[in-house]
Amino acid sequence: MSKLLLRQYLRSLLGYFIRGLVFIAPIMITYAIIKWVIGTLDSIIPLETPGLGILVMLFTITLFGYFGSKLFYQPLFEWFENLLEKTPGVKFIYSSIKDMLEAFVGDKKRFNEPVLVAMNESGLLKIGFITAKDLSEFKQDEILKDYVGVYFPHSYNFSGNHFLVKKDKITPLKANSTEVMKFVVSGGVTDLSKITPI
Repeated sequence: MSKLLLRQYLRSLLGYFIRGLVFIAPIMITYAIIKWVIGTLDSIIPLETPGLGILVMLFTITLFGYFGSKLFYQPLFEWFENLLEKTPGVKFIYSSIKDMLEAFVGDKKRFNEPVLVAMNESGLLKIGFITAKDLSEFKQDEILKDYVGVYFPHSYNFSGNHFLVKKDKITPLKANSTEVMKFVVSGGVTDLSKITPI
């Protein structure tokens, strides 16, 4: 076999390997993450039957949510929150986690207003999500009256930065916020045809 044929053969093998990797890696990584999450949750209530712990926990949380919203939720919730508010150190952790969860799934859901932000005069744009339209609580109306809070997620990471941005630098994106978030987090490699306009 000549060197040229060997190179072509190896190049073909490498191409097949990369295609296989692109197909298999996301499946395996997704499976590993789901398995880890389920295993972690299942271990909170250790029972002999695998998966039973997580079912018991889901049922208990749902039951608590049902009875809590129907019977004693508000007084109990307020009492518990007041207790946490007075506990040094715990208040910061609790309120941060609660606010983050509510931003994604609660009644105060955020990250549902995607925007384009002009970053400089050369035309550089950045995708973000409006998180606060009213900044009057800062008591700095003379400076902040024309600003809104915008969260900029990082690509390939579950983190981001929050900036106060002038309203005239913002253009609303008429697209599904979940798909826009996926586009940003994926580093912009998500198929644009999957972003649903609204």
